[in-house]
Amino acid sequence: MDSIMETRNLTISFGGHLAVDSVNLSVPKNHFKSIIGPNGAGKTTLFNLLSGQLTPTRGEIIYKGENITNLSSIKRTRKGIGRSFQITNVFPNLTVLENVRLAVQSQAGIRYQMLRHFQKYKELESKSEEWLETVMLAGKKATLAKNLAHGEKRKLEIAMLLALNTEVLLLDEPTAGMSLEEVPAILDVIKRIKEKGNRTILLIEHKMDMILDLSDSVMVLYNGRLLADGTPEEIMKNETVQSAYLGGHFDERSSSTT
Repeated sequence: MDSIMETRNLTISFGGHLAVDSVNLSVPKNHFKSIIGPNGAGKTTLFNLLSGQLTPTRGEIIYKGENITNLSSIKRTRKGIGRSFQITNVFPNLTVLENVRLAVQSQAGIRYQMLRHFQKYKELESKSEEWLETVMLAGKKATLAKNLAHGEKRKLEIAMLLALNTEVLLLDEPTAGMSLEEVPAILDVIKRIKEKGNRTILLIEHKMDMILDLSDSVMVLYNGRLLADGTPEEIMKNETVQSAYLGGHFDERSSSTT
């Protein structure tokens, strides 16, 4: 199966500490891969490398056959790599619809003209509403983003990523900070995206039931290194993974390098 994204000996060190250590990752197109591991394992650091927030100390990142190791995060987004963060990243004083419309305009290469009324952009409005339907926020389109519940902001952020026509979605703990009541809604959104079958999704998440339900494969990071990579069933049966988790050998360091 062709890989849409891969890493070759991807490594980054901070003051001598190897946060990501020689990770070789291959993700097939339209595949759903979850990344698990304890705090300090290097999960978010890996995402920062894939999305361009950080530059590796050594190693390569290949996207659709192209070496993108030294490309900026903006250029990677334009090529189709979208990233969500543990903290929601929306425009609080714009409406839900306006947030998504900005992403649609950006993807279409259209600059907003202040003297042209927004209703002139009917095609953009229509497309934006489609994305809001996908994430089940159509009924909130006139609401200011700052007035949304935390889980709704997460859904809006995902809609904005989809509106950029991203082919690869990097979802960093999308349920972080949510109440138990909010989790099923975001789970439904991610399921919808997966079922359409036209996106590659990499997910960092601690909720194992969610991971087992959604993932085509699971990779385990431990102290910055790739400990295991396989189907959810293989990972659950992997003795090395069981020993690390159940034996308490994982290093619970600061979440700053999760």
